[in-house]
Amino acid sequence: VQLQASGGGLVQAGDSLRLSCAASGRIFSSSVIGWFRQAPGKERGFVAAIRWGVGRMTYADFVKDRFTISRDKAKNTVYLQMNSLKPEDTAVYYCARGPDMSSSSMQYDYWGQGTQVTVSS
Repeated sequence: VQLQASGGGLVQAGDSLRLSCAASGRIFSSSVIGWFRQAPGKERGFVAAIRWGVGRMTYADFVKDRFTISRDKAKNTVYLQMNSLKPEDTAVYYCARGPDMSSSSMQYDYWGQGTQVTVSS
């Protein structure tokens, strides 16, 4: 499977963005699609994940009801709706496929190319 992330951009604090992760190829029901982010000089960190089949979701604590992950099976796409964006959300956002609902990037094997999100204050 190949993943392509898109939807990033430059926004102001308090604005919203919706990121998309389009997959080519079949995604098995047991697979998990996760979003991670990496700010300059920092390690790549977990944001959210969703199990493709049943739609079960999990989030990093910092999300605090601001972000919502969802998937559209017909479009083979996973979305990350980000509301009330803060300057500290500035990072490159990556989507990835993994076998389990893990927050560890090491558990994910296929990665998209990343999309830049910049939030100005």
